Formats: sequence, C-alpha cells, structure tokens
Amino acid sequence: MVTTEQIKTLRERTGVSVMQCKKALEEAGGNEEKALLLLKKKGAETAAKKADRALGAGSIAAYIHAGSKVGAMVELAAETDFVSGNPEFKQLAYDIAMHVAASSPEYLKIENVPNEAKEIAKDVFAKEVEGKPAALKDKILSGKLESYFAARVLLDQPFIKNPDTTIREFVESAIQKFGEKIEIVRFVRFEEGK
Repeated sequence: MVTTEQIKTLRERTGVSVMQCKKALEEAGGNEEKALLLLKKKGAETAAKKADRALGAGSIAAYIHAGSKVGAMVELAAETDFVSGNPEFKQLAYDIAMHVAASSPEYLKIENVPNEAKEIAKDVFAKEVEGKPAALKDKILSGKLESYFAARVLLDQPFIKNPDTTIREFVESAIQKFGEKIEIVRFVRFEEGK
C-alpha cells in the first residue's frame, strides 16, 4: 500500500505530478528508489516521443557566482510561451546556468565534439590500454573515452545540485513535468581573465 507521505516525498524529489508519483510507487511496490528509476525511465521515453516537436518559445537565464568572477548564460527553449513563461521553467534555466558556471562544460552534446578532439583523445587513451588483452582493449578504450567526454559535455555531466542525475535526465524530467519538448539551445560561460 502506497502512503500519501511516500507520494509527497517522491513528488518533492522529482517535481512530477502526484498521479505520476503514485503510479510509479504502485508499480515499484512502494519502493521509493525503484519508483525514482521508473520515473527517470518514463522521463526519457517522454522526451523521445516529443523530440520531433518544434520549439517556438524560450527563456534566457544568467547566473553570476558570488564574487562576480564567474558567470554563465543559458538559452532554454520550449514549445509554448505558456511553459517558457512559467517560473519553474525559468528556475530550470537558472539552475542549468548555475551548473554551467560551476562545471565549465565545453560542449552541449557529444555530437558537438569535433572529430579532431575525439581522435586526439583516442590516441592518448590507446597508449594507456597497450598491453591489455585484445578482447578487452576496445571495451576499456570505449569506457575511457566515454568518461573523458562525459566530463566535458553538458548533457552528460552530473547535475551539481543532484549528482545522481545528469543534466540530460534533469531536462527529461522537466519535459515529463511540463508535457512538452524542452531543449538547451546554447550556453556560454565567462570567467574573469580568461
């Protein structure tokens, strides 16, 4: 039996609707961690279904870190003005700008990484796997490259406010919550003297 306290706790953690939280908890037999995983999976599925929709509105958020030495701006797009004007949407953009200021990503998504950068990284890590069994070389090399670029690609970085969630999952949960396509269009980070 799922309690209202469990639903409330899960809603506070995820921000998704009470009904979605209740369904996930019922499906998970009351296990909050399983329900959280189910909601993440559902968020990814929802995002995939809405991927081909057109973006027609958005918001730009800026974050300036204490001391005014580091700042960031993020353009976050949505389908409608109704969503992009929502205070929670603006908070989402602000949180992503804060993350950009703190984590200094170089690229928005893996597709933005130039082939030259990928080849350089591959050459460096190929030397590290020399002498490893042939059957494991490709797997180890792939893992090293994935880890290296995850730290540099915004969507793959762990969110500073919740390291158990990537920025991609953070945006997917917003898509699930608002019910329309949301996408980070671009970002820029400034640091004094750089």
